[in-house]
Amino acid sequence: MKTILITGASSGFGLETARHFLAKGWTVVATMRRPDAEVLPRSGNLRIIPLDVTSTDSIAAAVAAAGPIDLLVNNAGVGTVGAFEATPMDHVRKLFDTNTFGVMAMCQAVIPQMRERGSGVIVNVTSTVTLADMPLTAAYTASKQAITGFTGAIAHELATFNIRVKLVEPGYSPTTRFTQNAGLPVADLIPPAYADFAGPIFKAFASPALTTRETDVAEAVWHAAHDLSERLHFPAGADAVALYHTRATKS
Repeated sequence: MKTILITGASSGFGLETARHFLAKGWTVVATMRRPDAEVLPRSGNLRIIPLDVTSTDSIAAAVAAAGPIDLLVNNAGVGTVGAFEATPMDHVRKLFDTNTFGVMAMCQAVIPQMRERGSGVIVNVTSTVTLADMPLTAAYTASKQAITGFTGAIAHELATFNIRVKLVEPGYSPTTRFTQNAGLPVADLIPPAYADFAGPIFKAFASPALTTRETDVAEAVWHAAHDLSERLHFPAGADAVALYHTRATKS
């Protein structure tokens, strides 16, 4: 039976991915900053363990507790929306600590065991902000773009050891806690000078033509994990797929 370790599994994409792989018969190690045994169905194939991807000690303890990992899904992330001018640099560093350095640290912690076994898959969850320039997401985009480049590079390195590395790129999902874990209210990041610019953007967010469901991401992770080709990008959600194909057509 294969084992998947998912970061940020307490809600949203990570939680749904844990449900999906449990239903498929995998052993699931669902990691959370604040473990909650009530969010997932009880199962002998499920372990819920604490993990803070910004802490070296926490990562080491979680990986040791998990044992052999066949699939690592780096899903934990911090979202933010606002004008870059108004975004404190402390907050920018918080974004990178989780979205960028946390992903890199998790990869570095798990790669050795995969390399020694000669098998394994790493799936890094980013965002469609990496597929198109989107306003009011500058710092968040930068943190995710870094992982896009990082993932493409290590995919080449790790292929030598039969380790596959993939990107799952979700679109806009209004049912997740995208900005709730940011610690800064969106209103605080929209100064009066930006109000006229931001107004139409937030109006569009309120009634999007296409969106991404949590199940879309879980299914994309499943497909990415089982893909044996050299394909790197897996858009997740109707809006993400449309954007991905638009970009491919333009290029």
